[in-house]
Amino acid sequence: MEIEVKDNPAKNRFETTIDGHTAVIDYKLKPGVMTVLHTEVPKEVEGRGIAGTLTRYALKHIEANQLELVPLCPYMRSYLKKHPEYQYLVRKESDKNA
Repeated sequence: MEIEVKDNPAKNRFETTIDGHTAVIDYKLKPGVMTVLHTEVPKEVEGRGIAGTLTRYALKHIEANQLELVPLCPYMRSYLKKHPEYQYLVRKESDKNA
């Protein structure tokens, strides 16, 4: 199944609609920094890899736009633990107050 993800900057989220249900990653954007707040996949379409696809899209977007990532979302933090190749995108502790 092909999952098409789009950035919806008007709503500050990445989204995809599967079988009439919209799954999202909510974010907050500041200059040079994207804070990922929440990932939500409706129960009706869970178990299809949608959250992972949304997360990969978000990470590629962050990389392509040379942003730093602040992962507040528990799903995003869990994904990063399983995929350490994306750790370089995470904003360093010492930079948080900058």
